[in-house]
Amino acid sequence: MSQSLTAKIVLALALVGCAQTIPNTTVEDTADNRSVVSFMESYRKAMEERDVRRLMEMASPQYLDDNGTPSGADDIDYDTLRENLALWAQRVDDVRYDISYRRITYAPGDKVYVEVRYGGSFHISRPATEDEQWSRRLSNHRLILQKLPEAEGEDEFRILSGM
Repeated sequence: MSQSLTAKIVLALALVGCAQTIPNTTVEDTADNRSVVSFMESYRKAMEERDVRRLMEMASPQYLDDNGTPSGADDIDYDTLRENLALWAQRVDDVRYDISYRRITYAPGDKVYVEVRYGGSFHISRPATEDEQWSRRLSNHRLILQKLPEAEGEDEFRILSGM
């Protein structure tokens, strides 16, 4: 092989290995991935604002979270999600919610898997006589989104699972 061809191959391999990522993520910078991250940032803001109405708008009517257990006793469907979020918003005074985006995977059809690491701090409502209490959660997590047909902007997805 000629030196010039070898140099071109090495350069091409180097460029393939240097795909750009969306800033502050490990996710490749593509238009589709930016749309997903934009939607997820709207979700993060709705969490911080404790905006149950907006969170429910972001959830699919087919929402179902099995919580990773074989028993159906702890499954959360759309109606249960609404009830749980309403109770959560009543009990929590303040929220700080951070999301680190790890990977976005597109499944055949309309499903999008979003792997994240989230950190949530929640100030729990307490009677005035008790000390303040913050609850903190830090975990790797996966949300499943459904891409809506012919939708544009941040409302082009609905959350199927993982809220």
